[in-house]
Amino acid sequence: MPILINDLVTSLEQPAQAAVEEALRLLGVPPQAVESASIAKTSLDARRRGNVHFVHSVSVRLYEGEEQAVRRAASRRVVLRREEPLEVKIGERPLEHRPVIAGFGPAGMFAGLLLAKNGYRPVILERGACMERRVQAVEAFWRTGVLDPATNVQFGEGGAGTFSDGKLTTRIGDPKCSYVLRELVRFGAPPEILHRQKPHIGTDRLRGVVQAIRQEILRLGGEVRFETPLLGLDLRDGALRAVELEGGWLPAQALVLATGHSARDTFQMLLDRGLALEPKPFSVGVRIEHLQSEIDRGLYGALAGHPALPVGEYQLSHRVGEQGVYTFCMCPGGRVVPAASEEGRVVTNGMSYFARDGQNANAALVVGVAPAQYGSHPLDGVALQRRLEEAAFRAGGGGYRAPAQDVGSFLAGKPGLRLGRVAPTYALGVTGCDFGALFPRQITGMLQLGLRVFGRKLPGFDGADGVLTGVETRTSSPVRILRGENFQAPGAAGLYPCAEGAGYAGGIMSAAVDGLRTALALMAAWAPPKS
Repeated sequence: MPILINDLVTSLEQPAQAAVEEALRLLGVPPQAVESASIAKTSLDARRRGNVHFVHSVSVRLYEGEEQAVRRAASRRVVLRREEPLEVKIGERPLEHRPVIAGFGPAGMFAGLLLAKNGYRPVILERGACMERRVQAVEAFWRTGVLDPATNVQFGEGGAGTFSDGKLTTRIGDPKCSYVLRELVRFGAPPEILHRQKPHIGTDRLRGVVQAIRQEILRLGGEVRFETPLLGLDLRDGALRAVELEGGWLPAQALVLATGHSARDTFQMLLDRGLALEPKPFSVGVRIEHLQSEIDRGLYGALAGHPALPVGEYQLSHRVGEQGVYTFCMCPGGRVVPAASEEGRVVTNGMSYFARDGQNANAALVVGVAPAQYGSHPLDGVALQRRLEEAAFRAGGGGYRAPAQDVGSFLAGKPGLRLGRVAPTYALGVTGCDFGALFPRQITGMLQLGLRVFGRKLPGFDGADGVLTGVETRTSSPVRILRGENFQAPGAAGLYPCAEGAGYAGGIMSAAVDGLRTALALMAAWAPPKS
């Protein structure tokens, strides 16, 4: 097993190889004993602008005697890294029918891939189009303002994360994260995601990875049906019997429900079928754009532009009692994109390519809202999202133009958009507005407070010529679909609510991990179908 040597510091002028050399010196083993030595993780420490540096962890494999070498080093920085393989347990009773997965985002993909690897030959349903047609439909919407409600930024192969920064950061700390990263690299993601502190793929690279995973599932006997929404469930005697598709019913004993946070019709269908749903906290707000050079200067000071430094990114938060305001899904060198999935409603999101070389940086600037603030019915959060999205459509003037306001005007309580150095990147155009009139007073106040507080933390964040574009409402699911310790819905044996749409994940990585957890639970309950 590999040895991990942590907290190895290099300056901006030193190559990363200097950390490997220092690791071997600390370990104190002769060169001929080393099978391999490489960077395992790299992070940037920019907390003090006068001392910006890199911190590395180095992985070393010896031909033999790794435990003895760690004991000899006698340092807390030198530890054995015990790799945890994905432990698969197979149930005894075979499924009568192939398992079904609804949704082909990160959760559906990784659940499908793991099931396919173990002989279950899953049938995957995706309401949107395949990647090739999906990209065409999305780009056509961004050019013309003609929305396809079935295939868009929210729906289609790869899920909502396909048109994002492809960010792979997460706070869940599950060892399955490493499995997900290794699999992504196996299917074409850049190998650097294995050791970067804040890995990302970029929307351009992610599309190819998604298609490669689909091809592997097909090779292993799985099936992917695009433009095939899940319409209903046949639940009898407390168990799943079949799923309804256009044109008829598909027999099914097991369904992984990985439909994403925007499948509002699915939420309603589940309620109608008597499943247990509850409202959950989520967040709403706007996208904020700055010049990327201003963000770099705010983070790095005089070192901004140094060739060794990555494009600057940030994550900011502030709380007042139970209310929080924070930034989310920051896209360095990216752009704000139209992300509607329902007609007559405006939604924004952020997107970056792998190079992150655009002129602007953007991030969601959002305020948390709890059920106590918007209602107790399971779909009251959806109703709030729709009200804000409809108000944004009206404020934008139609055609999916987005309402926008400069930071200076927003902080001063003055309506309109006064453009300075920051040019809005929203593809369908923007219309000056008054976000103070669009949002409830409490949300407006927290957004204004957040701008001022974050401006003190990151110089330039509250600059007057920053551009706010709205609305950002799809930060996470406003609904939780209840499930038990066996990952199945109470009173609906065989139904597995999964990942972001069910309220158990947030982002590409945690959704993929929850897809793995759900697939493992399904396999532990049943053996593969015999035919």
